[in-house]
Amino acid sequence: MDNTENVLLAGASGAFGRHVAEELRTMGHRVLSLGRGPGNDVVADLMDRDALLRAVDGLRIDTVVHAATALRDAPMKHRDMAATDALRVEGTAHLVEAARTVGARRMIAESMVFGYGYRDFGDRPVTEDDVFGPAGLDRHSQAHVDAMRTKERLMLGTEGIEGIALRFGLFYGPGGTEALVELLKRRKLPAVADRGRVLPWVELRDAARAVAQAVEGGRPGEAYNIVDDTPMGFGAHVRATAAAFDTPRPLTVPASLTRPMSYAYKMFTTSMRVSNAKARAELGWTPRYADCAAGLAAMSD
Repeated sequence: MDNTENVLLAGASGAFGRHVAEELRTMGHRVLSLGRGPGNDVVADLMDRDALLRAVDGLRIDTVVHAATALRDAPMKHRDMAATDALRVEGTAHLVEAARTVGARRMIAESMVFGYGYRDFGDRPVTEDDVFGPAGLDRHSQAHVDAMRTKERLMLGTEGIEGIALRFGLFYGPGGTEALVELLKRRKLPAVADRGRVLPWVELRDAARAVAQAVEGGRPGEAYNIVDDTPMGFGAHVRATAAAFDTPRPLTVPASLTRPMSYAYKMFTTSMRVSNAKARAELGWTPRYADCAAGLAAMSD
């Protein structure tokens, strides 16, 4: 009996999507890539509803994975997130319609922990029981959080489809860390003073493995935090990257100097510890790398 699943992967050519495709194929799934570029199996733009529905017409798909992003570079200002916010809302609505068209049983959303809000959460670990998409934030942050909440609502709440959301920490690893290393080599990247602030991280291949496990595992309608075991401040992560790749040691600067980079400043001044206990218990997922230091060391070997 052939138990192979057909998976339609939106964003397969991205830094994260490439790892997801590899993990899915390793587990025996047939992966069809969906994206705007000519190298994709299904060529379509998620923002163009009619073209997307034409492109998937006639396909029969078991699972749809939404790992598409509009980002090409790390966002520095709030306006850099506008296209991604639109993709989370309009693009997701179109992809859900396409999933229904191809008869998909399950959808998996790439989400992120910043959907809990951009603020200092103190020492208590954030869990999936915390409010996702809270109100009361500043105007720009609220737009990003609202878009994350809408993406999850669309993918978890569609009748007849088993939706699962994976709330990832900050990515690092092959396909993501190299740009940081180059900046460090050219002495173009300072390390922001963390002052006790920490953020959740996850290595890209660990994150991709969670997607592959969610194709069959997990409870429909549920969200899972996908983070490693040890939070680390952004500045500390930059310094750990420099140490792992033997680049010049970065200059440490106060976060206040990054205020003109409005989105980056908001992220630098957020602090959250996030629990991965639910993913361990229900998905059977555990991070291969418990912390950034281990993941970066493995990458630099």
